Amino acid sequence: MKRRIAIITGATGGMGREFVAQVIDEVDEIWAVGRDKGKLSALKQNYGNSVSLIACDLTEKEGINRIKEKLQEEAPVIQYLVNNAGTAKMASYKEFTMDEISNTIDLNCKAPVLITNLCIPYMERGSKILNIASASAFQPNPYINLYASSKAFEMNYSRALNAELKNTGIQAIAICPGWVDTELLIKEIKGKQVRFPGIVSAHYVVAQALRDTKKGKDLSIPSLYVKCQYIFVTLLPKKLVMGFWMKGIREFI
Repeated sequence: MKRRIAIITGATGGMGREFVAQVIDEVDEIWAVGRDKGKLSALKQNYGNSVSLIACDLTEKEGINRIKEKLQEEAPVIQYLVNNAGTAKMASYKEFTMDEISNTIDLNCKAPVLITNLCIPYMERGSKILNIASASAFQPNPYINLYASSKAFEMNYSRALNAELKNTGIQAIAICPGWVDTELLIKEIKGKQVRFPGIVSAHYVVAQALRDTKKGKDLSIPSLYVKCQYIFVTLLPKKLVMGFWMKGIREFI
């Protein structure tokens, strides 16, 4: 019998670690993908042989090929693919370097699609693809416009892919949390404390995402606060929504 695995990218971050913790009992092994070898080693120490490490940069072709080669060598059944790796920067378009723009698109958009297409041939009926998007996908967000646009891509890609996969029994779902309390969240900008309305823990987001996945949904919106936000931005004109957003961030820009 083939081993059943979960592949989790960005496995050493707050959300990634939570996915490892919450799916590890459902599979034979987790392939933990990340760039920081030290943090990957710590993950291995916590979970032992239940975790296989893939240290690579997913913005580079060689990083994607590491996953491809391991799949070809071991030919497992992929029960879960969690595309969690991502990057974000709050700044004016003028403050982005060419490399930052390219890396954001490569990591947030290109890598999940490439990895998903690599993994689908190793999936069976009941396999799950979880793409970590964001509530920022719901509307245009000035000063995080590149991040928000990349997450809109990821959300729409996931939902459309789910429709394409319907007859295969493989499911794709977009996970769209609001503010998540992890070490990646910037708590201070220009010496001012940032307020995060509706902030939730990574544990909460992952648990809700897995529940929604098992219900067969193609979109997971953790927390009542974000569900209300989704309705709000869907009904109101986008220019008005952007005006509210700009008012909320004006002291930080």
